[in-house]
Amino acid sequence: MSSDPCRSRFTTGLARDVRGWLSEAACVDEDPELFFPLVERESDPQVAAARGVCRRCRVLSACRSWALEHGEDAGIWGATTAAQRRAMSRHPRSGTDPQEAT
Repeated sequence: MSSDPCRSRFTTGLARDVRGWLSEAACVDEDPELFFPLVERESDPQVAAARGVCRRCRVLSACRSWALEHGEDAGIWGATTAAQRRAMSRHPRSGTDPQEAT
């Protein structure tokens, strides 16, 4: 694990099983702040950059599922914003892929 203090705070509170898939994530070597923009607007370049990392990730589905199951209300997880995850939670069977909106 990196000595980056942000990454340490980010991963320390996560359960062991989450840290397992997280270690395989494309974002593991990225600055964690990239995934927590101050404003999560669809048009924000930081949101687009974070999603770009997510789209090349082999554990994208696990990440998105974890964020949905745990009500993660901040940041980009599995290429979704908090607003997208709230919408997905309200309409779990809508079949809408949040990537189609980007």
